[in-house]
Amino acid sequence: MTKKAFRPDVDAPEYKGAYVPYDIIKEGAIAVLVVFILTAALALVFSSPDEKAITIKTWSNADAVDFAQTAGDELAGTSAVAGYGAPYNSNGTSQHWGFLSPEKWVGVHIPINTSQDFVIDPLSAQPAQPALTAALNQWKSASSTVQTAWADAFNKAEPNLTFVNNRVIIPTKAAGPIPVLLNYETQMARSGALDQALVTQNGFYTTNYTKPLLFLSDGTYFAGLANKQHLLGSQWGMMNETGQYPGQAWLWLYTFWYQVKPWSTSASGDFLVWGTMMILTALMVLVPFIPGLRSIPRKIKIYRIIWREHYTQ
Repeated sequence: MTKKAFRPDVDAPEYKGAYVPYDIIKEGAIAVLVVFILTAALALVFSSPDEKAITIKTWSNADAVDFAQTAGDELAGTSAVAGYGAPYNSNGTSQHWGFLSPEKWVGVHIPINTSQDFVIDPLSAQPAQPALTAALNQWKSASSTVQTAWADAFNKAEPNLTFVNNRVIIPTKAAGPIPVLLNYETQMARSGALDQALVTQNGFYTTNYTKPLLFLSDGTYFAGLANKQHLLGSQWGMMNETGQYPGQAWLWLYTFWYQVKPWSTSASGDFLVWGTMMILTALMVLVPFIPGLRSIPRKIKIYRIIWREHYTQ
C-alpha cells in the first residue's frame, strides 16, 4: 500500500515525543466547583446590579415637559418611531445595508400608529369627561390637512412648552385640540394609567411591552439616564453595567464598531454592526478551510511557546 504524501498545509506531523498522564475529568470538576463557589460568594456580597424599571409614570413625573413634548410628537407623527419604517410602519426605509434590508423584506408585522396607539386610543378609553371628549371629537373629525396644520403650530411652539400647576402650557392658539389632549395625556401618564393602557392585550397576563418601550425611546429622559450610566453606544455602552459594576468585557469587539465611522454616524448603525460581526464570525468559522490563513499558526509557531514544557521533553 502506497503511503499517503504529507501535506504541510493540512496534515499534522506524527507526534513522537513523550506522554504525560492527565485526568481531564478531575481537572474539569475542580474548575467547575471553584467557579461555582466564587460566583455564589460574589453574588451574596455584591447582589444584583439591576436598576428599578423605568415606566412612563416614572418619566412623566420626573420630566413632565419632556413627556408632553414627546406625546405631542407622537400625535403629530413626527417622532422617530413614527418615521422609522418596518416592522412598525411604512413611513421610512428602516435600517439597511445597500440593498439588504431584512426589516423591509419581512414587512410591517408590529403595526404602530403613534398618533392612535400612544395618544388617541388611550385617551378614548378614559371615563367620559366633557373637555376631553370634545377635544377627541374635534381631532377625529378634522381632515388630515387640518390636523397637519395643528401639528405644525404645535411643533413651532414645542420648545417653549412648560408645565405649571400640574398643567401643560403650550404658547399658541393655533394648535386646535392638541393642548387639551396633551394635558389629559400627561395626567394619565403621571397617574400610571397610561402604562397599563399601552400593555393591555387579550388575556389576563401580558409580557408585551413594545408600545411603552417605543414611547420611552422617543423622549430624551430615558437616553439621559443611559448617558449618566455610560450605557450609550458612543460610551461603549454594550459592554458596560449600571453603577460601578464591571460589565461584559467580552463584548468589546461588538461595541467597538459603534465608535468608528461609518458605523457610529449611520442611521443604520445597528444593522451595519450586526452585518460586520456576521462577516467576521463567518471568517473565524471558516479559518480551517481557507488556504494560507489556516497555516499561520503552524508558521509563526506560537504554539511552541504556549506548550513549551511539552516541547522541551
